[in-house]
Amino acid sequence: MTTLWRLSAHSDFAQLANIVEHLDAIGIEGMTSWSIFDEGEVARLDLIFEAEPDLAMLRRMAGLPDSMEIESAAMPDEDWVKLSLAGLKIVEAGRFVLFGEHQRDEAPGDKIHLEIEAGPAFGTGHHGTTRGCLLAFDEMLDAGETPATVFDLGCGTAALAIAAAKTLPDAEILASDIDPEAVEESDANCTKNGTPDIDCFVAEGLDHAKLAGREFELIFANILAGPLVELAPGIARSLTPGGKVILSGLLTEQEEWVRTAYETAGLKVTRREPIQGWETLVAQRG
Repeated sequence: MTTLWRLSAHSDFAQLANIVEHLDAIGIEGMTSWSIFDEGEVARLDLIFEAEPDLAMLRRMAGLPDSMEIESAAMPDEDWVKLSLAGLKIVEAGRFVLFGEHQRDEAPGDKIHLEIEAGPAFGTGHHGTTRGCLLAFDEMLDAGETPATVFDLGCGTAALAIAAAKTLPDAEILASDIDPEAVEESDANCTKNGTPDIDCFVAEGLDHAKLAGREFELIFANILAGPLVELAPGIARSLTPGGKVILSGLLTEQEEWVRTAYETAGLKVTRREPIQGWETLVAQRG
């Protein structure tokens, strides 16, 4: 049996995103995935566990207020996937549209299709950070920019790398993640989306032989604020002159911290409009 632990909070999306970041940072044994759903006045966070979690312990570890409503229910293994998929919306971002297999017939035909399923290791990919990165990339394409070398750092489902491959057919595109399961899923997504030439591999940050001494015209880094700050000097060195990095995975209260790190690394940083409390920054090497 798989236990679905559902947090329901009468608060904004950003508060639940803060909880997710904290859980990712400390690590919770037995937690296999998370998804955040914007339900209007109430955002909902679903956490999936291999066994029934100790709710009191989770409250202490995550620093959750006693007033926050928590529901826990045991569900058959196959049901949580159906529940998660039912809650996902088609994501439109400029020329791109991101959706799951169950929404294939509903996806607009005049958009570039990114078919990405919810997965057990890395959330759904259908949230504000992914959309923010796609919108920033869409604006680059509108401006006539055609980077020939692209790196998706912390690729997760490889949605961003696939978007690059579908719009930059002559580009060399690399994608890496610290999680081998994410890389396996990325490979499958690349094949399904008709972009099998994307080179997906396991790497911790920039530590990999394929990245040694390399410079890229475009880097996607949709991870978390802490790693973004830690990797800022290395990412700056990995950009070609004039190259750009699209940064996301940071909350509004973390924007100044991350922006300062990249400005200190010598990059010019532009802030985009936040999406549901998530920030997207575009930083360029001079």
